[in-house]
Amino acid sequence: MNPGPVTIVGGKVVTPGGVSDVPVRLAGGVIAGFDAPRDGDEIVEAKGQLVAPGLVDLGVFAVDKPAFRFGGITRAALMPDQNPPLDYPARVNFIAKSGKPDLWLHPLAAATVGLGGEQLSEIALMKDAGARGIATGRRWIADSGVMLRLMQYAAMLDLVVVSHPEDAGLVGSAVATAGEMATRLGLPSAPAEAEALAAARDIALAEMSGARLHLRQVTTRAALDLVRAAKARGARVTAGVTPAHFMLSDLATMDFRTFARLSPPLRSEDDRQAVREAIADGTIDVIASGHDPRGPEDKRLPFADAAPGMAGAETLLAMTLTLVRDGLIDTPRAFDLLARNPAGLLGVNAGVLAEGAEADIALIDPDRPWIVDATRMEASAGNTPFDRQPTQGRVTALFKGGLAL
Repeated sequence: MNPGPVTIVGGKVVTPGGVSDVPVRLAGGVIAGFDAPRDGDEIVEAKGQLVAPGLVDLGVFAVDKPAFRFGGITRAALMPDQNPPLDYPARVNFIAKSGKPDLWLHPLAAATVGLGGEQLSEIALMKDAGARGIATGRRWIADSGVMLRLMQYAAMLDLVVVSHPEDAGLVGSAVATAGEMATRLGLPSAPAEAEALAAARDIALAEMSGARLHLRQVTTRAALDLVRAAKARGARVTAGVTPAHFMLSDLATMDFRTFARLSPPLRSEDDRQAVREAIADGTIDVIASGHDPRGPEDKRLPFADAAPGMAGAETLLAMTLTLVRDGLIDTPRAFDLLARNPAGLLGVNAGVLAEGAEADIALIDPDRPWIVDATRMEASAGNTPFDRQPTQGRVTALFKGGLAL
């Protein structure tokens, strides 16, 4: 059942072309146009706030509706690393239907059976069941023959391949990036080049097969240079990152803070600056939360034994808006990174304020101050590396398919 027509007035409407003061009319679950309210419309006064597309979070590890709603996320692509993995059509179909109507979940099918990296899963059947992409999960597929066949199938099915670019042979059981900080702390570490080596292999296979490749997190200067060069050649390659890797360097691990135990691990300050440069010049296409809530049983351990991951859904928007305040990007570019580009990779008619697009809309006060507090988060666990950090930008209202949540 579709909600009645709604017109949002008095806001700063964010579209790819810029920010304007036009009304936004929602009817029949879609954006009906940018014109004055009609008789019978419910009027929503935005009071000068941003009127932006609901966020499309590409690559979450857990479904956490309260956290998603807090963060303005109306669609989330779920990674296949579930229990059991999303390597079977019935499991994919269940996920594809499970979040509606207030959240749309887009499952990413497991590339291999059990995410073991050896035997391809039933990709075509999982696409029919609702998969919007294929993912290697938290691990890289080491066998190049398996990865090439995966990309060839994906190219035929026009599904994006979401890869985790870290050479497992080099990474092993490392929990930190090799360098001064890892040496000081005595942590098992791996060279940053493990990312570039994996990215180079995957980019080469994508060019051989014609597949669409999304490197879910690219966090080093060397790997970003490879992505930049591949794009210049016309390769169908995109790159993503989470806020942790443009906000923090490996200095955040100084006190063995396990909330800063991430995968991939935090990098050097030079790599952090490279990520910011890549966001500014368009090399990075997507900023995602990497939402992976972990409770005390996983985090209150020695750093090397703690599980990687962060609860990122609630801080995704605010941390990305810091890039706007810093003058690195403008507001439309921020929502390209958070909504339009991930929606395009998933092939969904959302993530942008355009006539005929799904009426997934967030009202945002970009200047509203708040302090990140791990003990008061909406997420099922508060493992945020931004604990106690002051920030700005809060969602004040959220619409999914034209319905106020």
